[in-house]
Amino acid sequence: MSKPPRLYRVILPASDIKTATHFYATVLGFEGKRVSEGRHYFDCGGTILACVVPEGEGPEFRPNIDHVYFAGDDLEAVFERAKDAGCDWLEDSIETRPWDERSFYARDPFGNPICFVDETTLFTGQRYVE
Repeated sequence: MSKPPRLYRVILPASDIKTATHFYATVLGFEGKRVSEGRHYFDCGGTILACVVPEGEGPEFRPNIDHVYFAGDDLEAVFERAKDAGCDWLEDSIETRPWDERSFYARDPFGNPICFVDETTLFTGQRYVE
C-alpha cells in the first residue's frame, strides 16, 4: 500500500513580487528564496509557500478565495510582526475560536486571506466540537 500524497506547495498570487517578499519575510520572520523574476519561495516546515506574480504563468492576477493557514509556536510575535508588515486587513487581536484554536486572521497586501494559529491549539478534526 502506498503512502498518501503530501501537500508540498501552496501558491499565493501577488501583483508585485518585491511587496510580497517583504510582507511574508516580515510576517514569517525569515527571508525565503527568490527562484525566478516572479517567484519567491518560503519553506514553511516542508511545504513551500510560493509567492507568484502570475504574468506569463497562466491566469491574470486574482487573490485566493480561501484562507491559507500557518501554525507556529509564538503567535504573539507573529501578530506583532503582522501589524508592521502591511496587511490589507488584520483582525484586532488573537482570539480563541469555538473549536479551541487560538488564532488571528488577516489579508496580505494583495487580498489573499491568511490565518496564523498557535500550534499547541490546532484543530485537525480529530475530536468532536459542539
